[in-house]
Amino acid sequence: MIKPLSFVLLTLSLTACGRLGHVGKPPDFTPDTQSPERVAMIAAGLPTQLAPDRLSDNASLWSGGQRSLLGDRRAMKRGDIMTVVIEIDEEAQIRNSTARSRSGSESLGIPQLFGIPQRVNQGITDGASLDEAVSIDSDSSSRGDGSVRRSEELTLRIAATVIDVLPNGILSIEGVQEVRVNFEMRELFVSGYVRPEDISRQNEITYDKIASARISYGGRGQISDMQQPRIGQQVLDVVLPF
Repeated sequence: MIKPLSFVLLTLSLTACGRLGHVGKPPDFTPDTQSPERVAMIAAGLPTQLAPDRLSDNASLWSGGQRSLLGDRRAMKRGDIMTVVIEIDEEAQIRNSTARSRSGSESLGIPQLFGIPQRVNQGITDGASLDEAVSIDSDSSSRGDGSVRRSEELTLRIAATVIDVLPNGILSIEGVQEVRVNFEMRELFVSGYVRPEDISRQNEITYDKIASARISYGGRGQISDMQQPRIGQQVLDVVLPF
């Protein structure tokens, strides 16, 4: 039976192993031996059409292959590489203002009701009267004001690999890029689905034409570790109700 204190210490030690891996040395690159890009390049899949006759193709001045002078060199099958252009320059500004005011007044008087008010007025204290039996005043107002403003700018280029071709012809792409500067590793990841006809003649595609796009830009290393709160502080932020 593992005691609660031992379990907490074991969890903290396992969580800290990722940071201890680059103590005194720069962070290691992610091994690409089993990456989806490498697997797609090695196993390109079965051809969807028969290969052209090489003898007749070599006898012609113009070849219809992908590597010919006038051939379509865009990525179209598994293992091909394309360039993803990420140029995000967006700005959104929303402002809402609401004001509401309402005022109401109700008054009910019975000065003459078979002489009853006069009789009642004689029996009550001075200054009181039943001439205005019911009087209601109400006043309410509310006002709201809110604004949202966001601005994002990101310009990147990354090579992505076609890792799969779906039955409808859509290409599934994925690209990973790592750049290490001193003791800090910059990581860029992009994935999604693209149509072959959206790929330009320069074998490039912009991020806004990628369906289910997943773009991640970050890093890891000593500077990133210093910018993150400690593990104990993160646990306390989740547990403490105040």
